[in-house]
Amino acid sequence: MTAVPPEAAVLLACLLFTLGLAGVLARRNLVFILMALEIMLNAAGLVFVAAGARWGQADGQVLFIVVLTLAAAEVAVGLALVLRIHRQAATLDADAASRLRG
Repeated sequence: MTAVPPEAAVLLACLLFTLGLAGVLARRNLVFILMALEIMLNAAGLVFVAAGARWGQADGQVLFIVVLTLAAAEVAVGLALVLRIHRQAATLDADAASRLRG
């Protein structure tokens, strides 16, 4: 079994991060924005794993576990906010959330 070169993993991570960033900037639906943030966090975790594999250390895998923990916390808080905004504004539009100031 051959190993994947680290350059390919970093290139894939850059592509995923760019795709997630485009999703955050282009979408208005809060659920899609949260999914795009998850893609960006997974791209960062992939870079950590690729760097750890390149240097032969387990640090990249440990940092990936930290990224997964952060992503789980982000999902919990984000979905709670989405539910609260949906109950108050009856929409998931991101612009509606900014109009709730008051």
